[in-house]
Amino acid sequence: MKVHNTMTGKTEEFVPVTPGEVKMYVCGPTVYNYFHIGNARIFVVFDTIRKYFEYSGYKVKFVQNITDIEDKIINKAAAESITWQDVVKKYTDAYFEDTQALKVKKPDVSPRATEEIEGMIKMISILIEKGNAYASKNGVYFSVASFNGYGKLSHRNIDDLQEGARVDVDEEKKSPLDFALWKFSKPGEPFWESPWGKGRPGWHIECSVMSSKYLAETFDIHGGGADLVFPHHENEIAQSEACTGKEFAKYWMHGGYMNIKGEKMSKSKGNFVMVRDLLKDFSAEVIRMFILSAHYRGPLDFSYENMEPVKKGYSEYYYTLQRLNQRLEGININEQIKPDNKFIAEFKSSMDEDFNTSKAQAVIYNCLAEIKSKLPNMTDADAAEYDAVLRLMGGVLGIVPEIKPVDPQVIDLVKQIGVLRSEKKYEEADLLKKKAAETGYILEFTKARTYIIRELK
Repeated sequence: MKVHNTMTGKTEEFVPVTPGEVKMYVCGPTVYNYFHIGNARIFVVFDTIRKYFEYSGYKVKFVQNITDIEDKIINKAAAESITWQDVVKKYTDAYFEDTQALKVKKPDVSPRATEEIEGMIKMISILIEKGNAYASKNGVYFSVASFNGYGKLSHRNIDDLQEGARVDVDEEKKSPLDFALWKFSKPGEPFWESPWGKGRPGWHIECSVMSSKYLAETFDIHGGGADLVFPHHENEIAQSEACTGKEFAKYWMHGGYMNIKGEKMSKSKGNFVMVRDLLKDFSAEVIRMFILSAHYRGPLDFSYENMEPVKKGYSEYYYTLQRLNQRLEGININEQIKPDNKFIAEFKSSMDEDFNTSKAQAVIYNCLAEIKSKLPNMTDADAAEYDAVLRLMGGVLGIVPEIKPVDPQVIDLVKQIGVLRSEKKYEEADLLKKKAAETGYILEFTKARTYIIRELK
């Protein structure tokens, strides 16, 4: 299995710290708003990567934080005249509702920044003792110049960064690049007690503390969006490695941008579509298929027009599973996948190539085409194997639908149509077929049987 590592800029063989185990940390939401399809891309991508590791036999521990204290949360509370705790509860609940709706598996641990303050104070204290951090009138800052490896993730030279940095209004900082570990609170703002004064943690320190606490000082994969490479992940590395003297994470994985009309989707630009709104028009499976239709590191252009061909492609997967389900109804047979199954081999090869879900989807479509051509003369054993293959591949991508029982009244309609067709009353039969379509079903008549297909909404 190969993984692209942002740190080295190369696609490398994946070798975990502990054989047979994968420890993953992915930056989670700052809970001040509903999340959009661009945010969802990161959640779905790393959920899929997690699922593939699990399918491949690894024991995975997946940690994703909740940033529940930050300037944006405080500003949102002020704008809506509610407490910051109310903002946090509303949007944390919404985050879990929306990720569940997208069939994203819940993290093994979802630590919240406000519940890990003690650990943050401890890490900051160690950094001060080691000479990597200092207190000022405005808070506690990390001294970037004290860490030799700064810039190694984003491949930036510290001297160039220093030259390009704006003149910082905070004269208490030794360098414009120095970043806050602890911010002293202003009147009316939330605060926690610390050895340096009342305040709250800086954004970067949160992830360093939570990842090391729930995974290890050195773990396998740190993930997030490409926009987090600098400064967030760069700063995490600096403070973590300065504190422990150990490598922070072995592999750094970053998802590409979701664009809309050629521009990166973001809340600040206002050019975004909320996931909960998109779910009114498309199923979770179609949204996941769209997100996974491009390689996770590349850009992906969102539009409602771009969603339609994905919906059409997914409908064939959905309809084929229904056909196989009805084909196997009442048949007692084990769904065994042969060891040399070509589709599984191609699917694994695609996913082993830095989780190339675009190629993996192409394998699924090829499998669907073969099933379509062979279904009329397919044996029960082959039907069972195809069904298992589609479910296995779809399970990794998180796109296996719930196949609901056909409504009894539609079954009655099909029986009536069968009688009318046998009596050559085709016009009356067609009227009943249209009636079935009005209830959301497609009827497919073959020599062997009638397939009753529930339409994709």
